[in-house]
Amino acid sequence: MSSASWHARISCGRDTGAGFLVTEQHVLTCAHVVARSDTEAVAVSFAHGGYEEVPARVVAHGGWDGRETDPGDLAVLELDRPVPMKPAEFATPTDAYGEPPRRLLAYGFPKRYDEGTFAEYRATAEQLIAGEWVQLESWAAHGQSLAPGFSGAAVTLADTGRVVGMVSAAARSPEIRNGRMLPSQVMARYWPRLADLIPTPEYGQGEKGHLRLLLARLQFPVPEHSPERLYQDAVGPLGPPLPPHRFTSLWDAAWYLLSEVQDPAAVTRFTTRLADFVDDTPTRTALRAWPAAPRAHRPDPTPKPRPETGGADPHTWSPILVEIAPSGSGDGRFLVEVSAYNGGHRRVVGSRRLPVERVRPYTLERIDEAYHELEPGAQELIAFVLPRRWLNADVAHWKRSADDDSPLGSFAPLVVMDLERRRSGGLQHKLRQKWQHLDARPTARLHRIDCWSVGQDQVKLTIGLRRDADMVGFATPPRADRVRRLFQASLNAAVPVMLWPRTGCRGEHRCGESADCRGSAFLDRLAEHLANLPIRELPRHVHELRETAYASDAPEPHWAYDLALLWEDPECLPDPVGYLHSPVG
Repeated sequence: MSSASWHARISCGRDTGAGFLVTEQHVLTCAHVVARSDTEAVAVSFAHGGYEEVPARVVAHGGWDGRETDPGDLAVLELDRPVPMKPAEFATPTDAYGEPPRRLLAYGFPKRYDEGTFAEYRATAEQLIAGEWVQLESWAAHGQSLAPGFSGAAVTLADTGRVVGMVSAAARSPEIRNGRMLPSQVMARYWPRLADLIPTPEYGQGEKGHLRLLLARLQFPVPEHSPERLYQDAVGPLGPPLPPHRFTSLWDAAWYLLSEVQDPAAVTRFTTRLADFVDDTPTRTALRAWPAAPRAHRPDPTPKPRPETGGADPHTWSPILVEIAPSGSGDGRFLVEVSAYNGGHRRVVGSRRLPVERVRPYTLERIDEAYHELEPGAQELIAFVLPRRWLNADVAHWKRSADDDSPLGSFAPLVVMDLERRRSGGLQHKLRQKWQHLDARPTARLHRIDCWSVGQDQVKLTIGLRRDADMVGFATPPRADRVRRLFQASLNAAVPVMLWPRTGCRGEHRCGESADCRGSAFLDRLAEHLANLPIRELPRHVHELRETAYASDAPEPHWAYDLALLWEDPECLPDPVGYLHSPVG
């Protein structure tokens, strides 16, 4: 290994250091070795290449700004011409450490050693100093120390000759026998192309290069903390914490996942999460085509019973969540966010601020796209979270797509939820308590609010429903003020299920005295169909009712043609806040 021809001597004016060839035309060294490259020529010669100097220029820089303790002390030199030498090969980053300690070699060019010389060292510990360096200590009490001229030298495993890092700080005197190494995984943080050369257990060179190129194509600014948010979303709440150093770019976060976390599922979530905020269709498609996690790393989609109740698992549903909220900009726009849940993990498919006329087409396109995130055989549930004044909107009647006129409510189970209630911590807590009680009972209780009962006291109704009601059925849509007040009382009572006809009876006080009251007939049919039905199966049952109603050839509309269903289980749809803004600008 001592005859490796890729060891390089770097000259920049009067300064001399070391480096090493990593491609046929690129050499790595320390930024401080070529600090005067703006005014001084840079030349590279190879220890076993006849000492012929090759002109070079700095083409990449780690951001080092001149002080010893500054990070990013890396420079990438591009030679004037390719050289006929085999470049250095890299070891897996963790190979530098172990018990007993691994013997490490560095090949530098101190004074009086123009041909170069070796120094023997070992890593003190795997832990990084300030998230950047590994401390080196002398292998023996005698021998060559890391004197000036070793900066930029490759640190290699003595038994294989593979590179694990680069000397970045040498001793100021022979009596001091320690130094610092910039490990290879930190160098790749500053020059992404290097990642292709560093082995990572879970991913090959082609996959890393693919991700690197996709990130380079994104071309958008990264606001403060955005890479951190994406990293935390990828690893999940129980995953590894943020590293000691702050991510400086999206690539920094991606490379940390690849080299340190080594969880294919987390990398897949990271790349698909990026796709949510890319307008360029080929790039978005390529990001979502990132190799899926191996089966062993995927969440188990098999439903499991709740241990405390023995009831059904809320994740039997694989929801597609559509959140529509005023944008807050005051210009009449709405923030539309479409997410897909898979194995309990939420991923945003798309998020945009839109004028009202663009809400429907954008939402339908993203819903269709969200199906790519579901496992084969998953039972989808399309859930619209709407502002309260929109809860009676005809979303179940929206045409499914530009070339499919069938109603969205006939395509899949579809429910609505109230935006204000979903954002309320207190009401979400009460909803969870309601579901715990429901899981312990075989049937759910339906509370009827008939046309003639719309004059009830709102406060008393809220308290009564909170105590006694599992489901509320309205005979009339929430359009008139007095009906909306009772509707709000039901929402504030944390009733998990509410049903009503979107059109029909206006809720007159004397309406119920009529034998042909449409509202009373609706509630009668509703009670008949809900009898002994598991409340968790209600979205599926209403979907079947809608299919029947939409396909009916009867002269009169089917009683369930305009049936609206509000159904909310916080355990089925966790993370109510999610990403309301693009974390990448």
